[in-house]
Amino acid sequence: MRFVLVTLIATLPALPALAAGGEGGGHRFPPFDSSTYASQLFWLVLTFGTLYALMSRVALPRIGSVLEARREMIEGSLRAASAAQKEAEEQAAALEASLTKARANAQAIAGEARDKSAKEIEAQRVSVEKDLAGNLAAAEARIAETKAKAMGNVEGIAKEAVAAIVEQLGGKATDAAVAKAISAAQG
Repeated sequence: MRFVLVTLIATLPALPALAAGGEGGGHRFPPFDSSTYASQLFWLVLTFGTLYALMSRVALPRIGSVLEARREMIEGSLRAASAAQKEAEEQAAALEASLTKARANAQAIAGEARDKSAKEIEAQRVSVEKDLAGNLAAAEARIAETKAKAMGNVEGIAKEAVAAIVEQLGGKATDAAVAKAISAAQG
């Protein structure tokens, strides 16, 4: 710091000469003039030091806090995304288990419905078979009755036919003889 002040003080007498066109009356570009190097270095060090102090005490802490806040925000977002992913995986597993249970339940209900309809069909089949067996027995009874009536009529018709044939042949048949002839023919 002492060097900077000494350099600054040493360059103060040269300022009017620089303003008047420099030494020797020629115009030289001030940064390339060797007589102004010390003041240039002084101002360089002073400016650099000031900027460095401002940057290190004001700007860099602000930038660091912004970077830290972003890092914390990103880490928080990653944690939240991880938690959301884990929750989604748990919900997917629960949904899969629920679907498996629902499928098993549906298969059980379908099996029960199949069994119930098979039992109902079997009961209806048995009922229909009983009805058919009853109808068949009734029909056979009617057939036997009709056959018996028909056979009864046949006997009467046979008696009449035998009597008619015997009369045609020139004889007279008695009912006892006709009955005896019909019995002999049946047996």
